[in-house]
Amino acid sequence: MSSMRDRQEGFEKKFAMDEETKFRAMARRNKLLGLWAAEQLGKSGADADAYAKEVVHADFEEAGDNDVFRKVRADFDAAGISLSDAQIRTAMETLLVTAVEQIRST
Repeated sequence: MSSMRDRQEGFEKKFAMDEETKFRAMARRNKLLGLWAAEQLGKSGADADAYAKEVVHADFEEAGDNDVFRKVRADFDAAGISLSDAQIRTAMETLLVTAVEQIRST
């Protein structure tokens, strides 16, 4: 019985670690996306960092990527930046890969 409990605890710990890693990767991706979007918007330095934080905070509005996408899309539209939805989503996917690689290397 003890080995079954140990095994269950092991699975629970792995699940918790996987979820934490996923959360960290998404937060890092959102920061990278914010920096990328800031560059597209002509922001740099402290303004770019502040914008990246806004993008990270946008992710807390609802589950999934749509809240982050909507923020960037709306900001691009307001600024007259003509990038397609597909280009933004591709950047999101590419930056997620980068974020995961950065987390694994730390």
